[in-house]
Amino acid sequence: MVLADNLIEASSSVSCMLFFSGILRRVAVKVSKVCNDLRLLASGPRCGLGEVNLPPMAPGSSIMPGKVNPVIPKVLNMCCFDTIGSDITVCCGAEAGQLELNVMEPVIIYKLFTSVLVLTRGMNILRGRCVSGITANRERCHEMVHSSIGIVTALLPHIGYKKCTEAAAKALKEKRPVADIVVELGYLDKAKVEEHLQLEIMCGPPAKKRKT
Repeated sequence: MVLADNLIEASSSVSCMLFFSGILRRVAVKVSKVCNDLRLLASGPRCGLGEVNLPPMAPGSSIMPGKVNPVIPKVLNMCCFDTIGSDITVCCGAEAGQLELNVMEPVIIYKLFTSVLVLTRGMNILRGRCVSGITANRERCHEMVHSSIGIVTALLPHIGYKKCTEAAAKALKEKRPVADIVVELGYLDKAKVEEHLQLEIMCGPPAKKRKT
């Protein structure tokens, strides 16, 4: 906290507090979105995405035996909701400063300090009890990638758009891996399909062509 450059402007307006509250709200929205992503990516154990494993911090679900709830991301979600609500209070307090008489400063300051405290504690808990222990569910990720129809896009430079479309449609209809369909239709041999559908190639940056 520092002394305002213009004390007259600072006493007649709470714009700086309103601006700071907006920053806190933005942080809360972004962090809450990250927590939502973690909850989805860890959903399961079998019917969800299940791409990552969150550290188990609770004995399990009260209604579904064997399921471990993502309680730590939920904690920060609630912290973020509280901060977003506090921002609304700050907005109302700033709007209520009629005739430059800011009688609502006490509740504005109270909400700002509360938001900083709640967000700080929530993010520290997320980092220490969740993020630092996240692991990838490698088998599940491998299964989802290789059963995906979309990976046929990696074969576009090699067999063309029309053949890729035909292979994708057949794989979707028959519920089979698209790699098997491409080989079966004779568009590429198995060795070439495995070469072009490597995870490192599909997920990494495109290889640069060497100048000759």
